[in-house]
Amino acid sequence: MVTPVHSEGTAFLGEAYASLATQSLPDGWSWEWCIQEDGPDVHAAAHLPSGDRRIRISASRQGGPHVARTMAFARSTGRYVKNLDSDDQLTPGALERDISVLEAHPDVGWTTSRVLDLLEDGSTRSFEHSDPETGLLPQGSAYDFWVHHRRPQVHPATLCVRRPLLALLGGWMALPASGDTGLLLGLDALTPGWFIGDVGLIYRKHGGQITAHPDHRSGPEWEARMSLIQQRAEALRAWAGRAPGERP
Repeated sequence: MVTPVHSEGTAFLGEAYASLATQSLPDGWSWEWCIQEDGPDVHAAAHLPSGDRRIRISASRQGGPHVARTMAFARSTGRYVKNLDSDDQLTPGALERDISVLEAHPDVGWTTSRVLDLLEDGSTRSFEHSDPETGLLPQGSAYDFWVHHRRPQVHPATLCVRRPLLALLGGWMALPASGDTGLLLGLDALTPGWFIGDVGLIYRKHGGQITAHPDHRSGPEWEARMSLIQQRAEALRAWAGRAPGERP
């Protein structure tokens, strides 16, 4: 597990940890939690138990959540890498479902799952009401949906990825926002995915998250982010479609 956290995000770390500590796993599996403090004076350890050696905390210069995720990935050692934002929570069995799919389907490079948004009044609602059918997500299908709707069909905060594939893509795109969408489309360009119909994540909605910023869904920054995400996805799709002898 990798988690970026800034100073304001530490308030929810205890709930994120509780959701991770109660996860069931297939026999012989364990988890590690690489938390990356995004900038100085975060003090994540103060919000977590001191005796759990599975928790590994480090800090880096402030670069935003997607850079911090990638730095946490750089310190991780697991066969599969999954993001858990500091203000979100895993549902029971989420990790076991991810691992089981990836172990059973060697051609599948990544998984996503259903999400419930947790609103500030404590109620929940489904994410965008666009979930696909449970099962295989054909290579290229996430891009096709995104081009037509300009939003992901599946929630990129739920991604669980094979380590070599994530390394090939360099982790999350270093953008002020939407770096996880960029990762999703990069993964989709290279391998099929798998959608798990069970709810795997409780995604907290609040005013302090980057998706609440006014530049997140419109304006010059949004246009630049979307343009780069599309250009990279199309370049990867073109590369993946070439025969080995055609690649420079």
